[in-house]
Amino acid sequence: MTDHKKTESREESVKKIGEFIKEINFTMMTTIDENGELQSRPMATQKAEFDGTVWFFTYEDTHKIEHIKANQHVNLAYSSPADQTYVSLKGNAVMLKDRNKMEELWSPELKAWFPDGLETDGITLMKVTVETAEYWDSSSSMVAHAIGLVTSIVSGEQAHIGDNETVEIN
Repeated sequence: MTDHKKTESREESVKKIGEFIKEINFTMMTTIDENGELQSRPMATQKAEFDGTVWFFTYEDTHKIEHIKANQHVNLAYSSPADQTYVSLKGNAVMLKDRNKMEELWSPELKAWFPDGLETDGITLMKVTVETAEYWDSSSSMVAHAIGLVTSIVSGEQAHIGDNETVEIN
């Protein structure tokens, strides 16, 4: 993959990251626990236009909330192997009890986790403000990847199978 630094505007970067993550329903969220160790868990990303923030519903009394209260730094790892797209978002998380935002983001499938809807005891919103995003993207198919790798091995030249870029969001 080609590794290069930011060459586009913030708006272009935000739009590109939003396109990458909009069809990926789950992310692995990594927090830092009380011992300074990393802990990851799957989280369902709420469907909202990516503007540099990512939203999650969660319960107030979880380990991840304890971790975030002590250290707001989180990482969100998105993966779509079928599309050969991978995105890592670094940012800061905060909890919000914003009823209007909760109503805006609510969807019926969330009842699987929050059976009483927005009236579920302990429900809260988590807002992650993204500072830096890194992505790996290859728009070609798995067959094209395989051909590219074989060609690279035969020719002795480095394979180009996609793009890797780090962009500043906030």
